[in-house]
Amino acid sequence: MCLVLLGVGVRDWVGRWPLVGRGPELDAFAEALADRECRGFVVGGSAGVGKSRLAEECLERAAAAGFRVGRATASAAAGAVPLGAIAHLLPAGVDLSDPVAGFAAVAERLAAGPGRRWALLVDDMHLLDSASAVLLRELMDSGVLLLIGTVRSGEPYGKAVAALRGGDTVYRVDLPVLSTEQIEALLQAALGRTVARRALHELSAASGGNVLYLRELVLGALTAGDLTEDGEIWHLREGRLPGTARLTEVIGTRLATADSAGRPVLELLALCEPLPLADAEALAPPQVVAALEQAGLIRVTQDRRRTTVSLTHPLYGEVLRAGLPVLRRRALLLDQAARVEALGARRRGDLLHIATWRLAATGTADPALLTQAAVLARHAHDYAQTVTLLEALPEMHRTTATGLMLGNAFFEMGRWDQAEAVLARADAHAIGEQDKLAVALVRTTNLLWSNAPVTEALAINVAALDRISSPAGRRKLKINEGFMRIASGRPVRGLALLEDLETEVDDASDVNAWLRGAWMKPFGLALVGRTGEAATWAERAHAAHRHVDEHALVSHPAVQRIPLVLALTEAGLPAEARREGERAYAELVAADSLVRVWMAVFLGRAQWLAGHPATARRWWAEAAALARTFDHAMALRPVLGGLAACAAVLGDLDAAEASLAEHRILPPLAPGLLSAGEECLGEAWLLAARGRLGQARSVLTAAARAARSTGHLTGEALLLTDVARLGGAKDAADRLAELAQRCDGAFAPARAQLATALAADDPDQLRQAADACQAVGADLLAAEAATAAAAAWRRTGQSRRASAAAHRAAAVLARCEGARTPLLTTAQATAPLTTREREIALLAAAGNASMDIARSLALSVRTVDNHLHHAYTKLGVTTRRELAQTLRAPSPGA
Repeated sequence: MCLVLLGVGVRDWVGRWPLVGRGPELDAFAEALADRECRGFVVGGSAGVGKSRLAEECLERAAAAGFRVGRATASAAAGAVPLGAIAHLLPAGVDLSDPVAGFAAVAERLAAGPGRRWALLVDDMHLLDSASAVLLRELMDSGVLLLIGTVRSGEPYGKAVAALRGGDTVYRVDLPVLSTEQIEALLQAALGRTVARRALHELSAASGGNVLYLRELVLGALTAGDLTEDGEIWHLREGRLPGTARLTEVIGTRLATADSAGRPVLELLALCEPLPLADAEALAPPQVVAALEQAGLIRVTQDRRRTTVSLTHPLYGEVLRAGLPVLRRRALLLDQAARVEALGARRRGDLLHIATWRLAATGTADPALLTQAAVLARHAHDYAQTVTLLEALPEMHRTTATGLMLGNAFFEMGRWDQAEAVLARADAHAIGEQDKLAVALVRTTNLLWSNAPVTEALAINVAALDRISSPAGRRKLKINEGFMRIASGRPVRGLALLEDLETEVDDASDVNAWLRGAWMKPFGLALVGRTGEAATWAERAHAAHRHVDEHALVSHPAVQRIPLVLALTEAGLPAEARREGERAYAELVAADSLVRVWMAVFLGRAQWLAGHPATARRWWAEAAALARTFDHAMALRPVLGGLAACAAVLGDLDAAEASLAEHRILPPLAPGLLSAGEECLGEAWLLAARGRLGQARSVLTAAARAARSTGHLTGEALLLTDVARLGGAKDAADRLAELAQRCDGAFAPARAQLATALAADDPDQLRQAADACQAVGADLLAAEAATAAAAAWRRTGQSRRASAAAHRAAAVLARCEGARTPLLTTAQATAPLTTREREIALLAAAGNASMDIARSLALSVRTVDNHLHHAYTKLGVTTRRELAQTLRAPSPGA
């Protein structure tokens, strides 16, 4: 679903943005208002940082505090006329021919109002003329006026204006640019939904935290249809971030302040930044370069013995490049390439830069240079640049190695078909065993992640085995098969193939095969419950990947943190899993790696198990948007199930149904890194939200059997725990106890303890289960256990214990982001509801008639009414309306 604006402009729709991230500055203004001696409050900062927006908020707060208010905007034009900026605020009839007497008269007239002080906002105060500044200072000193002013950093101003900013009675704050976290909060407040992390990364980088630039970038992307929302999250089309005409005008005006002699430096920086200071001074004298720095257009950075120059804002380069004529651009690029070559191209990135500049200038470059540059780009994980360089190679210079690198780059960008075409050609031309093996490794991975049946990827591996005879080569293909078996949902079989994988990578020739095995082995270990070993392997693989990244054709080293998130979650360390995952996800976003979709999947799962459905929904929405972008159905299937489960638990049944509808039309595939059973969470929890607990348990029980058949022990434990929570504790408790014996870590025992306590309906056991669940960070499970304990104690007349357990449940539930489950809503009964009574009560509370309930449960209407009567008695209600209010069940379709 995309945003549609009917009869209203995007700029009007967005309106005035909320003020976010300026709490300390607003606190400072509150302090200024409370200070009877305060005469002014001045906000400083760079252009577009949000000074005017903050000053407006301050003026509104002054008005709310009883001040009479006024506004003025200084400008260069108004500054040429004495009192030009504030003439509209002066009382009529005051003779200003004698400034001393006239200014005193103005103060007297303004003070003669209804006894309230004035608060005056003066925007761009540094542009005020001297007469206006002197008058304002007199009004401030006489106590008539509280000045709220904005001043642009780095702008010159006279002594009179300086006097407005000076003295102990004037409060001053300087606004920094917004941090990424503040930008995220601002965008969510302005757009009404969460923004995907890649969109946040792009908008943060492009705007540099400048609020004006950020707003225009968002408006431009909305207008162009490049920033859209899918009902869950806003995401940005790949490679698209258009601005607006206003943004171009604002930046163009800023750049026009530069001396014409410095323009060549700005143009070259727009194409080739950062530059050595010597290269900038080759185009303009040192004093001109210094003037550009003084004007805030360039930044000079000293790093040991190297001094570099760059533009102060990324959007300056966009505007400058857009205005460069073709031949001027060509000349600048070729001259800079020649300049670096003349110095010997000694630095690591010089070859990449030279190749890129020559290619951009002429459309071609030396083939050897292009190949060397592509290697550097690939090792920097700049996949788009790698593709650009390799596609520029003439056909006669393309080799198996370049084809392998190009196919891998296409894979990392999610361009499956192009990757397969390139890799198939590379495979056909591969001669030596090493080339054949290298192509097989990348090609099978590409097929596995695409929507091809897993049998196709396995067939490629088998074909490679037929062509490779060396023990070392065949061993690598065995490792690759283990990688594929685990990735396609067969952890037990995959682990058997990886059983003798070395604990360390031994030499560069083994890097890619070892990293594949070392990445997938901890997934397999975590899925079969060996979480301690899984965490150790994940840490080992990450360290090794960092060390050998230059020699690898495997994704960014941060991908090795994905199985660590799974292992930590199943070990009962969700907070640690979240920290590790979010840090690694930021790295993967910066590298624009496709594999980040799986980190989002497992971060969502970690939050779901922690009992935070809103946060889980946000991560799964991010994963879904990515998976749709790359047509990555293997990830999309479990994600849509998770989205539906979160929405159902939060009471958003329409959204849950929409996710399941999309899930149903996906092609059938191997289950992937999660058990096929976990895809059923959405269906089960939607049924539960509609009161159909028996059907929900049936779905979960079948899903648990599917997980067990493939060896996914932790997935089976997750599903059986939900069976227990939905009224099937007696059926699930024994198997969960077995799984607790087979799985290490604290989470599996906590799950088993909860099921046993629910089956016994024993308040002491339920309290202990709440302790165990809280210890492993499972907040919603802890809240349910404490709620059930409170209910059990209440039924036995132990009101003090019941009250303590209820308070504890409420405290834990406050962290669960509005989650509502049947166990929470039906625990208020004076006697325990039977499984059937609970199910019928929830169905009735959802608005279903007795006849419809009887039909769906294959019971007689009389039996339904009898169970309902018993539930009424236990819950202390007499009507269905009271029943619905007591259970807080959503209405049908809510």
